[in-house]
Amino acid sequence: MHISKSFLVLSLAFTSSTQATILTRDNGAPVGDNQNSLTAGSEGSVLLQDVHLIQKLQRFARERIPERVVHPRGAGAHGEFVANGDYSELTRSAPFSEKGKVTPVFVRFSSVIHSKGSPETLRDPRGFATKFYTEEGNWDLVGNNLPVFFIRDAMKFPDMVHSLKPSPVTNLQDPNRFFDFFSHEPSATHMLTQVYSNLGTPASYREMDGWGVHAYKWVNEHNQVQYVKFNWKSQQGVKGLTPDQVVEIQGNNFNHMTEDLYREIGAGNFPKWDLYVKVLSPDQLDSFEYHPLDATKMWLDVPETKVGTMTLNRLPDNFFQETEQAAFAPSNLIPGIEPSEDRLLQGRIFSYADTQLYRLGANHSQLPINRATVEVRNHNQEGAANMSVASSEVNYQASRQLDLADDNQYRAVNTALAGTVQQGAIDKQDNFSQAGIFYRGLSKQDQQDLISNLSGDLSKVKDSKVKHKMLSYFYLADKQYGERLTRAVAGDLSKVQKISKSL
Repeated sequence: MHISKSFLVLSLAFTSSTQATILTRDNGAPVGDNQNSLTAGSEGSVLLQDVHLIQKLQRFARERIPERVVHPRGAGAHGEFVANGDYSELTRSAPFSEKGKVTPVFVRFSSVIHSKGSPETLRDPRGFATKFYTEEGNWDLVGNNLPVFFIRDAMKFPDMVHSLKPSPVTNLQDPNRFFDFFSHEPSATHMLTQVYSNLGTPASYREMDGWGVHAYKWVNEHNQVQYVKFNWKSQQGVKGLTPDQVVEIQGNNFNHMTEDLYREIGAGNFPKWDLYVKVLSPDQLDSFEYHPLDATKMWLDVPETKVGTMTLNRLPDNFFQETEQAAFAPSNLIPGIEPSEDRLLQGRIFSYADTQLYRLGANHSQLPINRATVEVRNHNQEGAANMSVASSEVNYQASRQLDLADDNQYRAVNTALAGTVQQGAIDKQDNFSQAGIFYRGLSKQDQQDLISNLSGDLSKVKDSKVKHKMLSYFYLADKQYGERLTRAVAGDLSKVQKISKSL
């Protein structure tokens, strides 16, 4: 009997054997490292030559048509940001150039994992993306309502989301799948603790903070660099739903967050957020027990400064044309703001922009909601839905016929590099301590709600090794936290303690 080679290749996916098969790229080439991006030294930027990372992110961004793969359900509003000082000694970026400076903004709040029509009561990190329409182009501050993330390297982003999304076989979301993944990612302990607290079920979009999550670089007119983290603090306060409130609201209204935003803005009760920044000099980056450019970490005990206030005061005229077609990407930067060497941010710089090109087309920046308030001048051309007017025969640069030049004052700042091109994890991982700090900072009731929320999903995990590995992570974060959670899921504390000692 003849069996084709293609059948043998496909059958590998369905074998019950525990023997490992080699992971490959789409061209069949074997993958040498599926855990770490290729970087310029241990502290350096991610390299474009990492073809495996690029392919993972490109393929991941094209998995859904036309719904966003992540952040699919959203609500948006227009408003303005007003600077409360002149911060030009730190950054040349336009929104912070003078006291009282007003910059128009559009904000899109969103779910991250759950689908476009999902109930807003479901546990999920919430997107908090702000588009600043400045006189030097659009700046997108794309963050979440929680200060950290599950992973520190973009290499693992498609894997993480795949595990959290419904099964490709049953189309059901399954804790057995995502805890199986997270049992291999101790870096997620902090984010899991945050998202399983009541912050993971916000009472409203108005009553949640926003975090840039990543570190960026602020650059002044003298090319002096500072590292900065952004935090929107809600003037309405922060309120999460308790487990009982989730059940009560879910049975009556699965659009409660969108309805609240539209009702309050429509009634003239305009929500406000104060923008705070934490700033570190390059020399300070190595003075912490953790790595400050690790997206799973907060900058603890670093002073913060209020730099302005945002007010949302106008609702979209049309949901699809504005909220749904709004295209945010961390690569939308302006002079004075540059990406840091944060590995997750470096991947998002590519993947978010690439996603918008796929989802909305090559000319999505010409849509009114995404259009810059200044004239756009370049030689990008044609493509579907192109609304630009081009009358010149010169569509290249440089040219004696058309004086469209680059300007050296806007060059990226020089960053010193040391080391070798490598694939490997960062040295200062510290996967557990900040999760413990967060747990101990909760009230007794919020701690109890966290245990209830987390044990509800963790108790569904059938694989004892996965369950006890996860329990050991929470035990290492805080012994009381781990012990209470172990009791709640009927785990074996001695096994948890044994695993903890081996980590």
